Amino acid sequence: MSQISITVDGKAVQVESDQKPTHLYAENKEIVVCKINGTLKDLWTDLVDGDIVEGISISSPEGLAVLRHSTAHVMAQAVQQIFSDTRLGIGPPITEGFYYDFDVAEPFTPEDLKAIEKQMERIIRSGQRFMRRVVSDDEAREELAREPFKLELIGLKGGNTGDDNESVEVGGAELTIYDNVDPATGETVWKDLCRGPHVPSTRMIGNGFALTRLAAAYWRGSEKNPQLQRIYGTAWPTKDELRAYQERIEEALKRDHRKLGVELDLFSFPEAPHDGGLLTSSPRGIRLRIRLHTTHHQVESV
Repeated sequence: MSQISITVDGKAVQVESDQKPTHLYAENKEIVVCKINGTLKDLWTDLVDGDIVEGISISSPEGLAVLRHSTAHVMAQAVQQIFSDTRLGIGPPITEGFYYDFDVAEPFTPEDLKAIEKQMERIIRSGQRFMRRVVSDDEAREELAREPFKLELIGLKGGNTGDDNESVEVGGAELTIYDNVDPATGETVWKDLCRGPHVPSTRMIGNGFALTRLAAAYWRGSEKNPQLQRIYGTAWPTKDELRAYQERIEEALKRDHRKLGVELDLFSFPEAPHDGGLLTSSPRGIRLRIRLHTTHHQVESV
């Protein structure tokens, strides 16, 4: 096997030409993705002579975004395994988490979220590999024929993807599909149109994830488009970091001024007086009369 000369985290090395970043960082489980010549890439990316490779930690902002986007894929796979008629929207990483939009016959319930989390745990334990494939527009349309929202995005490749996170799917010049591959059989068990990159294996997601809430969202952010069901979640490198995040959210909710105002008897919303306004009072707060008009609200201190 021939060798190539590359630079890994600032150090010049020679490696076998078939080596990939996942082999370079096999002993460092913190590295979930890398930059090759300044561009974020999967750890399964081929290397060539002269490449400059930089490992990206799971705890870094870029590493966390990749972790969360990969978790969104696992969630979408779990949803389609439980609800086979579900159609996919998009699933980007966001601040401290991720979401994925779905077209479903009936809205999701809190009980559904529990079932989806259980299925996600099974997928994560199976150690599926995220494998990237470059496809043509026609190939993508054939493979995703049952996904009408994905078909719409194919035409956006390399162009204007709007402002609703479509770039996670088709933001680059290439069109790519990510296969979730069973390591035992080599079979593709699920796939999604996606720009990537992703963590090399679902095992790297671990148990630091949780689904947090449900919402409705218009496809591509326009009320002229179909309304989809959105599932929000969060993902962290460890269970301890997830718990710390959940505790921060719990404390923030306790300090919410709207909730505290009522609990501390600073304001309330009693029955409306006869003049059509809302009169509120509190021994610890001020008294406000809010008159309701057809075009605006007027607030008066009394």
